[in-house]
Amino acid sequence: MAFSAADVKNLREQTGVGMMECKKALVATDGDMEKAVDWLREKGLAAAQKKAARIAAEGMAYAEVIDGVGVCLEVNAESDFVGKNELFVNYVKGVAEAVAKENPADLDALMACKFPGSDMTIQEMQNDRVLVIGENIKVRRFKRFEGGVSVSYVHMGGKIAVLVNLKVSAGLEDKVQELGKDLAMQIAALNPAFLDKSQVDQATLDKEKEILLIQAKEENAASAKPKPDAIVEKMVMGRMSKYYKENCLMQQEFVKDNTVSVEQYVKNTAKTLGGTIELVDAVRFEKGEGIEKRQDDLAAEVAKMIK
Repeated sequence: MAFSAADVKNLREQTGVGMMECKKALVATDGDMEKAVDWLREKGLAAAQKKAARIAAEGMAYAEVIDGVGVCLEVNAESDFVGKNELFVNYVKGVAEAVAKENPADLDALMACKFPGSDMTIQEMQNDRVLVIGENIKVRRFKRFEGGVSVSYVHMGGKIAVLVNLKVSAGLEDKVQELGKDLAMQIAALNPAFLDKSQVDQATLDKEKEILLIQAKEENAASAKPKPDAIVEKMVMGRMSKYYKENCLMQQEFVKDNTVSVEQYVKNTAKTLGGTIELVDAVRFEKGEGIEKRQDDLAAEVAKMIK
């Protein structure tokens, strides 16, 4: 079956795939449009598998509240440029919607969910995006909060995403949005290791105390007037308080008003609003966090292209 340039154009519009690939598909299927679409889908799966080994450390972190359900996720691509691509961004938002509506147990369950507004699964849609965009794409992680009041914040177009979940008394749901945003922005900026000092595990405490005690003893030994061991112990406890202030959100100085801690600011806000507010949970995802990024040699890449 013969095909025309118009057929190639129509296939490209249907699939979003490049003109040359569309032409190959029509040649391979003797001009049958439906078979050509299937051929591209199959090629997409092959392309996705081929690209899956390539490092994807860019992309975007994203957070949104959908019908009262909070979602935070990270989806990676190979380049920062693709992270701003409309097709990629729409894919990320579709995945977030699926997380909110389907409540998948883990990444495998999520990839088997239907992509919103499509008959394709998220995995199949991801394979399509790989074919169209030409880079490895991977959903790396997600978090979902249901119940209470969730507030989302996305920093610098997807470099960092934060989701905060609050438990509030009736009638305060809309009034705590600003507080939630403030907490999310502080988490984005300072990246506390813990939400509250009560969450610091004993092993971490013991290790920190050990380090601080060694430092204090060395300082004391070098002092012209060494202090008794009991005083040195008190010095260590004082420095532990500083550790909490630096590493625990609720004990940190509130960035917008450094005269109070975050914990005190939450209490003050609750009192002003005439109710109760409790920080239940929060999550912070930073794009590419912990992934060894690919180091491109631009000159070498250009040289390959002109050979």
